[in-house]
Amino acid sequence: MIYPLLPFAFLYDVATAIRNFMYDHGVLTSHSYDMPVVCVGNLTVGGTGKTPHTEHLIRLLQSNGYKVAVLSRGYKRTTRGYVVATAESTVADVGDEPLQMKRKFPSAVVAVDEDRCDGIDRLMADADTCDVDVILLDDAFQHRRVTAGLYILLTDSQRLYTDDYLMPAGRLRENRRGSKRAQIVVVTKLTEEIGESTANRYYEKLGIQTRQKLYFTRFKYGDPYNSRRTIPTEMLQGYNVMLVTGIANPKPLEQELSKYTQFTTMRFADHHRFSDADYREIYDTFCAMPADKPRILLTTDKDMTRLELDDIIPAESIFVIPIEVEVLHNEQEMFNQQIIDYVRENSRNSTVSQAADDRQA
Repeated sequence: MIYPLLPFAFLYDVATAIRNFMYDHGVLTSHSYDMPVVCVGNLTVGGTGKTPHTEHLIRLLQSNGYKVAVLSRGYKRTTRGYVVATAESTVADVGDEPLQMKRKFPSAVVAVDEDRCDGIDRLMADADTCDVDVILLDDAFQHRRVTAGLYILLTDSQRLYTDDYLMPAGRLRENRRGSKRAQIVVVTKLTEEIGESTANRYYEKLGIQTRQKLYFTRFKYGDPYNSRRTIPTEMLQGYNVMLVTGIANPKPLEQELSKYTQFTTMRFADHHRFSDADYREIYDTFCAMPADKPRILLTTDKDMTRLELDDIIPAESIFVIPIEVEVLHNEQEMFNQQIIDYVRENSRNSTVSQAADDRQA
């Protein structure tokens, strides 16, 4: 099926190459800013783990005293233009991933705008947000109207961008040459630690340049929790478990969960909007599980922003599985330090930067 689509992929390559050439040579204007701007993105459509990696940056920067803003386009929201997420925001207002980040990090500024330049201008100008120290751009690698100070490019370990084809033959949004814009490349969703020889193969396959740094990450799953209690993962065998997901690739989560218990699973498409029929199916499947042990439903932070289950399943039976990022190859500290160094060196707020230096001293 790929080969008949290659002529169309070639035309797509020509169009994106011309566009990138025009930005690279100043024919089209790209805006830079006098504050730290970090772009987290990829070359492909589909999930590479952008949200967990962005959350890792939020957690890291906040712990070092920086006021963080996240700017996203707000995929599948029904609003237009610039919107700042609040405690009362809905998925329709800002999209599921921005809402997820706002709920997890209430003190962070989370905004959406399909025009990233306009969004940054508003963040820097509006009285409520003008004191932010760093802006994280979520999924903006192809948004060339903005020149970020630091580009972090993610690629799924199961399907590297060097193994993919341009759309519509594959999933690439632009030619793999675009990876050269990144200072940091991250191979995501690994399942275990890797040795030196494996790391070197990734370096060669991805064509990592001298000016670039390559890191490897995997997801780290926490104990399921709700507002009432937490269940240690190793105790899940004491429950009849149902897993409901609407994410790009649920396999890593399912593989992790299978280490501890058997479970019933219901998969939906990424960013899926649940219908009444979906809720009936979820309810029927939940009730069909044996009653010999307590029944519980597990889902992700992202899915929890879209699921409205309280009317059909008891709240005490609904649990969220937290997902965080772990940097492998003993390079967690190096990765964190590279981020902090960039933000500190480019910060408008010398007081915060000095405080961060003092904590590290």
